[in-house]
Amino acid sequence: MSLPRTPSLRLDGRRALVAGASSGIGMAAAVALAEQGAEVWLAARRESELQGIAAEMRAAGWLAHPLRLDVTDVPATEAAIAALPAFDILVNSAGGARHAPATQTTPEDFDFAVNLNFRAAYFLTRAVAKKLIAEGKPGSLINISSQMAHVGGVDRAVYSASKHALEGMTKSMAIEWGPHGIRVNTIAPTFIRTAMTAPTFANPERAAWIASKIKLGRVGELEDIMGPVAFLASDAAGLITGTSLIVDGGWTAD
Repeated sequence: MSLPRTPSLRLDGRRALVAGASSGIGMAAAVALAEQGAEVWLAARRESELQGIAAEMRAAGWLAHPLRLDVTDVPATEAAIAALPAFDILVNSAGGARHAPATQTTPEDFDFAVNLNFRAAYFLTRAVAKKLIAEGKPGSLINISSQMAHVGGVDRAVYSASKHALEGMTKSMAIEWGPHGIRVNTIAPTFIRTAMTAPTFANPERAAWIASKIKLGRVGELEDIMGPVAFLASDAAGLITGTSLIVDGGWTAD
């Protein structure tokens, strides 16, 4: 009898692009992939932050390169991807929100959320996939979504809508690109403690709402997302595509 062996989580020899890597979940995702041996390109608009993070990663013995990129600029993004060899892994963590009651949403705030969370993600994911298909390579493409892609929330009508769109996009792309060996998934976190979420945690009413929803009794930390990123990028997730890995402490279990 021959015993099965667990597929490796190692990513040696693979190239990864992480968008939104200058802080928060994107930065943590870049570290997670590099720790497993991937050569990582850190992309964001804030070049000085990218330079510092990449230098610190290289000092730790990892392969890291800064790449200044505004993913909302679709032609520039497509040109940047086309100029580089194919990426085996994509983690798109570029995202944002301007929360407000639905009755007070401005067209500018609507466009900001939809353009960054959905439109930019669509064309970035497509650009990476096109290069993989052209080079005949498989890949793992991961979009950072949100638990709000599966439920609703106060003051989050636009944000939730943009993340629901991201989930639908991911499922359809997974169907189209499965024959090429390209897996497409999302990770849907609960509230993770970052600079972006600090104002929410500083609001006692919102903090109490969050605490009441998370069944494990604590908010998320960056480390809670790093394992799922490394897992979905690796051969250990080789039959997982078109789905959402919800990392929410039980929020959506209700």
